[in-house]
Amino acid sequence: MPLNTSAPVSIIIPVFNEEDNLPELMRRTLAVCRALIRPFEIILVDDGSRDASRDLITKAVEANPGELIGVFLNRNYGQHAAVMAGFAQARGEIVVTLDADLQNPPEEITALVKKMDEGMDVVGSIRVPRRDSIFRRFSSFLVNKMTAHVTGVVMHDYGCMLRAYHRQVIQAMLQCHERSTFIPVLANSFARRTAEIEVRHAERHAGQSKYSLWKLINLQFDLLTSITTLPLRLLTIAGVMISIMGVGLGVLILILRFIWGPEWAAKGVFTLFAILFIFVGGQFIAMGFLGEYIGRMYQDVRGRPRYFIETVAGKSALEPT
Repeated sequence: MPLNTSAPVSIIIPVFNEEDNLPELMRRTLAVCRALIRPFEIILVDDGSRDASRDLITKAVEANPGELIGVFLNRNYGQHAAVMAGFAQARGEIVVTLDADLQNPPEEITALVKKMDEGMDVVGSIRVPRRDSIFRRFSSFLVNKMTAHVTGVVMHDYGCMLRAYHRQVIQAMLQCHERSTFIPVLANSFARRTAEIEVRHAERHAGQSKYSLWKLINLQFDLLTSITTLPLRLLTIAGVMISIMGVGLGVLILILRFIWGPEWAAKGVFTLFAILFIFVGGQFIAMGFLGEYIGRMYQDVRGRPRYFIETVAGKSALEPT
């Protein structure tokens, strides 16, 4: 059964130092939402911006009462934490997430909402054509393949923030309190009906990407360690294989020593050292993975909040009267 085609819509937009993009972003997003002919709210979550983003959001909320809501975090917590803060404020039956850099045009919201009206729990998007660097596209390809294999939910573009979620999926995610969260994967773990649509992808309108190489690496670690224990299993398998090879190598050296004499064994000292270094390196990699998991467990056990909301500006038209 399709959803009610007048179901209210919430748009969540995390913002971090996007003063150059905000005026056009808000203008285009408001125009799209007004054309939906259904109740809506646009929630702009300022993730500790250090430029004029906060002032621009505040003025826009005052100029568009009931349509725009500003959520201001006291410092920068990261994109996914900001989105979760927006989820906690959202009141719509359909919730759409959108980046503030205008690479995903707000006009694509209409297509996502129409697909959700068919009864979907989650609707993802595929950026066509991609306007990112070769490195970004290659890393996305690897992440998508790995995520689809681990979760069993095949989607072609987990890295695109332009996605739509049903209210029930949002409520399920809000009950998850782990700090290392990759929202698209977490949502799919609660979804029964998922779909993908192609959306346009544009060059960044202004400013620079907030994802440096180091942040991208951290994001991959968050993704890998938040959805699976596969690395630990691979380490166990690798340890068993290395042990078997080590025993085999020891037997081979012993046999060759008897065949060629003790002089050959003495000359193989450096080879043994090289093999030892390989094993030691493998142990350090294993300890690194274990440390990642233990560190994340430590963060979750402490139970500290993902974010702290300093203030909320504006009142949504979707709020009960």
